[in-house]
Amino acid sequence: MSLCQGKNSWPELVGVEGSVAVATIERENSYVNAHTVLKGSIVTDDFRCDRVRVWVTKEGIVYQIPTIG
Repeated sequence: MSLCQGKNSWPELVGVEGSVAVATIERENSYVNAHTVLKGSIVTDDFRCDRVRVWVTKEGIVYQIPTIG
């Protein structure tokens, strides 16, 4: 069980264009801010209930399930 509010995972967005995924996530969970992150980028490993990283390929396609964190 997640301590975060609202939907916390979007497996259905794998294969979708990143900006579409961001809009979908923010529409489905108003408690989070979603943003795309290019595959291979270095990010912090802290957990935040208000953040969803949308990992995309260089073509801008989601390749990993977006989740809160």
